[in-house]
Amino acid sequence: MKKSIGARTMIFPTPVLVVGSYDKAGRPNAMTVAWGGICCSQPPCAGISLRKATYSYGNIVARKAFTINIATEQYVKEADYIGIATGKKADKFATTGLTPVKSDLVDAPYIKEFPFILECRLIRTVKIGLHTQFIGEILDVKVDEDMLGVDGLPDIGKIKPLLYTPEIRNYYGFGSFLGKAFSIGKKYSSILTATRT
Repeated sequence: MKKSIGARTMIFPTPVLVVGSYDKAGRPNAMTVAWGGICCSQPPCAGISLRKATYSYGNIVARKAFTINIATEQYVKEADYIGIATGKKADKFATTGLTPVKSDLVDAPYIKEFPFILECRLIRTVKIGLHTQFIGEILDVKVDEDMLGVDGLPDIGKIKPLLYTPEIRNYYGFGSFLGKAFSIGKKYSSILTATRT
């Protein structure tokens, strides 16, 4: 029997996304975000949701750009710190030793040490309540070459992205391979076809 635990901000898994931006002085900043993901396929877009009180909020509004840096198991401490500290008071790059790299496509930095980057141009904001969703068109995805699979696409097993459990507030590593999407469930397609004929 299922137990109701109320309306909560929970969905599993939740990615750990580190958002890069520049402030008004051109200083690179980063913020860890749990509310985010792909929100459109054509044009390719990602959405992140931020509170207005965050330093990154003003940066993104002013610069009309951000990067999404995929945090990996190796950088769990850095990603957590970037989510705890505020860019108003701390130079997160200096503290963590991570390296900001100026994007060639958008007015935002990405993190050199993180292997998987999305460069986004802000195209829309949607005020929802406490959070505002920033929708960015993905102009490019950059991946470290040694993190690519034989098909030339990012290999999640090599990247080992962090996962987060909202409300419980724990980080987890990437799990095991279970099956090929749009393939493993095909046995049910044949059953459906048989019942229709």
